[in-house]
Amino acid sequence: MKSSFSWKMRCSWFFSILLLLSVFPTGFAQSTPAAAPDKVEIRFVSRQMNVPVEGKFRKVKSTLAFDPAKPETAQARFNIDMDSIELGLEEAETEVKRPGWFNTAKYPTASFVSSSVKLLSGGNFEVAGKLTIKGITRDVTAPVAVVPHPGSGSEATGTVKINRLDYKIGEGLWADTDTVANEVQIKFKLALPAAAK
Repeated sequence: MKSSFSWKMRCSWFFSILLLLSVFPTGFAQSTPAAAPDKVEIRFVSRQMNVPVEGKFRKVKSTLAFDPAKPETAQARFNIDMDSIELGLEEAETEVKRPGWFNTAKYPTASFVSSSVKLLSGGNFEVAGKLTIKGITRDVTAPVAVVPHPGSGSEATGTVKINRLDYKIGEGLWADTDTVANEVQIKFKLALPAAAK
């Protein structure tokens, strides 16, 4: 039971990562078109037996276009390599790729495609789009705060919450939300390069 407990916690972590990627487009809004971030820090938190657990995600390919003068025209797409999960436990990483969780053999990638970017105030944005995981597409919206760092680009931070069962992440026995919480919280920080002059 101890081993099962460990990998089950980490399975819910991975789900958080994917959600977090849906927020990325906002953070990139302060960079030049098609620019990639210098540094991305993603932390996802779920609850296992009411105990918070964390993990991280590694590989994402992005296509970005953004005009700082017209944020409403921004476009972003992220493709997530589902096999690039990092949970700190090999058993968990193997289990989460199976059909009951992410079924990476059938769905090797997840994706986010933005549909709108809205400037709220100052460096605060709201990004909406379609997040697809395990062949299931849902609408998501995420707030992002961007703080400029003179001479060194800017930093984007944000938090978004999703429900893992909306994407059939953790089917059968693992659909029990008393064991693995349905809600997943994703926190991220992106260090963005300075825009080209």
